[in-house]
Order: sequence, then C-alpha cells, then structure tokens
Amino acid sequence: MTTDHGRAGRREWLGLALLLLPTLVLAMDMGVLFFAVPFIATDLHPSGTQQLWIMDMYSFLLAGLLIPMGALGDRIGRRKLLIGGTAAFAAASLVAAWADGAAQLIAARALLGIAGAVFGPSTLALIRNMFHDPKQRQSAIGAWSGVMMAGATLGPVAGGFLLDHFWWGSAFLIAVPAMLLVMAGAPFLLPEYRAPQQGRFDLLGAALSMATVLPVVYGIKTLAVDGWSLRPALVLAAGLLIGLGLVVRLRTAANPLIDVTLFRIRTYTGAITVNTIAMFAMMGFTLFTSQYLQLVKGYSPLSASLWALLPSVGVGAAVGGFGALAGKVRPAVLLVAGFAASAAGFVAMAFVDPGSSLALPLVAAGVIAAGSVGTISITGEMVLSAAPADRAGAAGATSETAQELGSSLGIAILGAAGAAIYRSQMEGTAAPDTLGGAVTTAAQLPGDAGAQLLTAARDAFSDGMHVAAVVGVVVMLGAALAAHLLMRHLPVPGERDAVAEEPALAA
Repeated sequence: MTTDHGRAGRREWLGLALLLLPTLVLAMDMGVLFFAVPFIATDLHPSGTQQLWIMDMYSFLLAGLLIPMGALGDRIGRRKLLIGGTAAFAAASLVAAWADGAAQLIAARALLGIAGAVFGPSTLALIRNMFHDPKQRQSAIGAWSGVMMAGATLGPVAGGFLLDHFWWGSAFLIAVPAMLLVMAGAPFLLPEYRAPQQGRFDLLGAALSMATVLPVVYGIKTLAVDGWSLRPALVLAAGLLIGLGLVVRLRTAANPLIDVTLFRIRTYTGAITVNTIAMFAMMGFTLFTSQYLQLVKGYSPLSASLWALLPSVGVGAAVGGFGALAGKVRPAVLLVAGFAASAAGFVAMAFVDPGSSLALPLVAAGVIAAGSVGTISITGEMVLSAAPADRAGAAGATSETAQELGSSLGIAILGAAGAAIYRSQMEGTAAPDTLGGAVTTAAQLPGDAGAQLLTAARDAFSDGMHVAAVVGVVVMLGAALAAHLLMRHLPVPGERDAVAEEPALAA
C-alpha cells in the first residue's frame, strides 16, 4: 500500500511487475512471426497479399486504436479495460495458434491488435495512479520503457527458438500464461480508476482517429518497404487529410477524445516530440542492422537475432543510468545527452563496411538504442505528469501512437535514403533493387559472376547505410537542440510542482 508520504509500497511495486507482463507480450508480438513466414507459407498457402496482412494487421490496428481506447479507459475504468483486453488477447492467441487458413490467421492477428490496443494504454496510465512520488514514477516508467524495447528485441528471438522445437503456432502461446496471470492478479494488485466527471465518449472522434492513423501508418510502411508507388502515397495523403478533420473535431467537440489544450503545455508537447524522434532513431536503423548481420555477414536469421540481443545491454544500462540521474539533473541536460549519444552511434555506423569487425556495428547499435531509450524513459514521466490524472490514459496513448509513427518514419526516411544510394550504384546489374535480391541472384550465377555481384551489392548497401547514418546524425543533433529549447525551463523534478500547470506554448 502507499505510504503516508505518497510513496509507493510493496503492493504498488508488485502491481508494476504485473503490468510489465502484458507490456512485454504486446511488444514481442510485433516481431514474433519474423522467422515463421516460410512455415506459415508451407502450411496455410497464403497469397502474397495475405502474407503481408498476416505480418502487418496486428501493428496497424494496434496503432489505430490506441488513442480511442486510452480515452475509453479514462471513462469506464483502466483496470477494467486491462482485464478485458488481456482476456481477449489470450483468446485471440489461441485462435491464431491453431488457425487452419490464411484468412483465419489474419482475423486472429486483427483481434490481437484490437485487444492489445484495449489494454496497452492502461499499462502506462495505471502507473500514473499508482506512483505519486516523481522519482518513483520515473523509475517505474523507466522500467516500462525498457521492457517495451526489450520485448521488441526478444520477439524475433523467442519466435526463432520456438520454431526450432515446435510448430509455428507455438509462437502465439507464450502470451497465454502471462495474460492469465494478469487477469488473476489485477483485482488484488492494481487500483481501479476512471475520470470522476465522465462525458459522453466521442464516437466520431474515435472513428476519425482510426481513419487518420491507419492510412498514415500503412502509407509510410508500404512506401518504406516497397519504394514509391501511387496507391500508398494516395492512402497516406488521405490519412493526412482526414487528420485535418480530426483536429477540427477535437477543437469543437463537447467531450473530445483528446484535450487539445494539453498541446499548449510545452512539457507535454516537447515530451511527445522527443519520444517520436527517439523512436525514429532506434527503429529506423534496426532495419539496417538486421540486414547487415544476415545479408552482409551471412548469419542465419536466428543467429543474427541472437547477436542483435547484445545492444540491449546498453539499453538496460541507459534505463538504469537515466533513472538514477533523473532526480538530480535537469531533464533538458539528460535529453540532450541521450540524443548526443545516439548521434555518436550514428557516426560509428558511418564507418561500418563489409569487412568491419562485428563489434563495431553492435556497439554502434547499442549506443543508438541506449540514447533513444534513455530519452524515452525520461519523457514518459513528463507526459503523464503534464496531463491531469483523469486524462492519463488518452495522454499515454497519444505518446504511444507518436512512437508508432516515429518508428514508421524512421524506417521510411532512413530506409529510403539507403535504398536510393543502393539503387543508384546497382543500376544496370542483375539485382538493382535490394540486397536480398542480390543474394538470391548471386547464388544462381555461374563462376565468379555471383561473387562479383554479391561484393558489389554489399558495398552498395554499406554506402547506403553510411548516407542513412549521416541523416541520423543530423536528425539527432537537431533533436538535441529542440530538446534544449523545449525543456530548458524545467528544473530538477524534485524541485518543481505540478508541471501540468505550467503555461508553455501559445494557443
């Protein structure tokens, strides 16, 4: 129970441990099928389009529903949505594990995305209700951020391990015991909370939110993976246009989905901006790291994913270090330090080539991730502190959605920069589009022709990675400047009162 001084006690810390379970599973499910695609193709015979939807349906619906479900939790109860969402997630995982057709698996993945969006915002919003002391809340949010990032890394590894021993459906079953434990423990360890003054839920705003986020995420991801084409560009444009309608709705509705006046608070707006850029950096370069390990260094998917776990050591150290300093150092200093660290990691990546020691890209990736996750662990507390307690669900969901968009933008912009260099250097060869295509083509060519093609492709990929790294350096230095300008007014957390009462940005 909470102590007399508002500090969390044993029950709150046990409740945090319980909240970290669904957070871990939510992140793991984004990548748990990375290695399962060949097995699913053999068993269920999906079409090319169906295979894409099997992979993407989960993340699309998760991103599109986070904000509406965060606002709904504020109104009807965050613990209630957590229990209901985890129950639905466990049931959908069982359906997915034993799906006997591609359409059924796509439907199950859709249900998983919906269920994840139902409970996802509650995991962060409940921390706001459980931890009132700023330093303890900083530590709790740091743990939440670290587990979220660890889950994204562990998902492919867990999936690869299970595929070595069981059938592809086993990758979904790891969620079931965790969700059952949350359902059993939540009534005893977690408080219930809903806004004391409940307005009518804004159904039109929820529909506009989904109609904005889904097309934007789909358009960005499709353009990043497949290159320029008219259809995803039109879908992206349509999402942005609907987003203008969403802004009008939020400004005029009696009970808006998100209180747009929150964005006048410099701390709130700055924290969400920093979160978005941090995810841009970390996830944007993950694409290059995974391809480098598999297609340049020649590791198997499972071996590559195991090597990719090493940078998570830096992530854990960053969360602990930033958390320890959060109560002693001004937030702007920590944020600038985090972005400067990520910039240094990008600089190191600019020197990676096919002949580099494996230590160089792994250390560079670890530094990029450590700086990014360190900043997110700081800004997560700012988002929740800046927003009133009765809007923490919607505020946290907005931050999580911004992180999803940051991830998509990172993959799109950095991926496009690298792809442009690769294509310009490989134009006129047998594999002008991707390094993966070059590896496949080289294996079919006779004599030295295959080796020459592979060498040229790997060199072109490295040159593209260097350009993407330079873009990353520029973005991180710009982010450090923005963090300084937006957060320099904040004192050390223990020295300030409620941040939400600070005026920040002009209307």
